[in-house]
Amino acid sequence: MVRAGITVDGLVRAAAEMADESGLDKVTVSALARRFGVKDASLYSHIRNLRELRVRLALLASGEMNDAIGAAVAGRSGKEALVAFADAYRDYALAHPGRYAAAQQRIEPEEIEDTGVLLRAVELTYGMLRGYGLQEPDLTDAGRLLRSTFHGYVHLELGGGFAHSRPVASSWARSLDALHHVLENWGNDS
Repeated sequence: MVRAGITVDGLVRAAAEMADESGLDKVTVSALARRFGVKDASLYSHIRNLRELRVRLALLASGEMNDAIGAAVAGRSGKEALVAFADAYRDYALAHPGRYAAAQQRIEPEEIEDTGVLLRAVELTYGMLRGYGLQEPDLTDAGRLLRSTFHGYVHLELGGGFAHSRPVASSWARSLDALHHVLENWGNDS
């Protein structure tokens, strides 16, 4: 029986709030049921299991992040687009650490019906990188460089890994300067 007032969208949004408040690992079906004041079994008429909930949460977070990045890079190219993209990425991750963690999960194609959200992330990245004149396979390589750099930086920052007195934002800006230089000179180092 479907409980009145509980929807899949409402469950996913509540899970997103829980993830940001307490961490992704604290998002369980039992914790979510307690939040809604129902028994665990009541949620299984809306979601199959915890994995489905986390996949839906990952798609929600990825969509939100895509929207933030897309708005930030609109009408920009080159370094201006890179900085806007990177700042939107970092800002989202710092504001929504649990959702960000969910978006980093591996999702198998058979777990989702619509891959539009995941494809949009690739399109946004490739669109920004084309401003540097990159084509395949360089688009893939540069995209991996950016993702690993942004993710590594954010992961360390969220974990308190930057304890030096130099402002983290200053180091972030220098990192983006370095990435811009690398992208401008991609393929010129042979």
